[in-house]
Amino acid sequence: CRTIRSHFGSSRISTSVPAPDAMQNEEGKVVDLYLPRKCSATNRLIQAKEHAAVQINVAQVDEQGRFTGETFTFAMSGYMRQQGEADLAFNRLFFEKGLLTFSK
Repeated sequence: CRTIRSHFGSSRISTSVPAPDAMQNEEGKVVDLYLPRKCSATNRLIQAKEHAAVQINVAQVDEQGRFTGETFTFAMSGYMRQQGEADLAFNRLFFEKGLLTFSK
């Protein structure tokens, strides 16, 4: 506990107990609710209030077309979409992951 003094008097605040609305994992450690995303093409941080950004989850399928349980997640910032480079960037990212081929 620590004491905070102000013009209105002093009050005691316990710093060892997390706030009741704090998110905790199984070990009792406080974890953040918000994890920032990064653009897959430029590695820029995507802000929480950026409404032009998109995130695409691509599923892996087997030879019969059934979902294997594996997915690839790609995030694209609004800046790349505004510049008209998102399609080219997605093609490059898909090719790097082996999801797209350019052979005939």
